[in-house]
Amino acid sequence: MANRQAARQRLAELLAEAVAPPRPARRRTKPTRGSQQRRLASKKRRSAVKRQRRRGDPDDG
Repeated sequence: MANRQAARQRLAELLAEAVAPPRPARRRTKPTRGSQQRRLASKKRRSAVKRQRRRGDPDDG
């Protein structure tokens, strides 16, 4: 009997969760100026590394 009661309780909770209205969507915000600058600085560093790799003595390869 306890198993059926527990199953009914779980079903009721599942149905209540399914019927509940969906949560509102996350409000988008602009990235902060600092985060934008950090991102661009990181990209510049990365491109500089790749640019340095491209240059070199053609006889090395």
